Amino acid sequence: QSQLVESGGGLVQPGGSLRLSCACSRFIGYAIGWVRQAPGKEREWVSYISSNGGRTTYADSVEGRFTISSDNAKNSVYLQMNSLTPEDTAVYYCAASTYYSGSTDQRRYDYWGQGTQVTVSS
Repeated sequence: QSQLVESGGGLVQPGGSLRLSCACSRFIGYAIGWVRQAPGKEREWVSYISSNGGRTTYADSVEGRFTISSDNAKNSVYLQMNSLTPEDTAVYYCAASTYYSGSTDQRRYDYWGQGTQVTVSS
């Protein structure tokens, strides 16, 4: 059982914001990434945060609009998404990697949550 649990998805209008949460209490010491999959498309890496929270990286498609953060006290990682567009519509997954610095390579993520749907539409 993965025990990575995403929440916070929903329907939002273009230009709006959402904050996704990933509860990851079993994955202390792991880097956490967010990956999304739009209908009919391959999974796309979005962002990651290193295990100590000191390093964050973003895909070009979300740079400047999305912010990843962690709260060690709550064993959670968040993805704040602003200025959303219909192209951001996807199922968003959080994933954990033993590669503690984080990675853009989805193959380095061994544990995955079930995903949360984000729909951007007017």
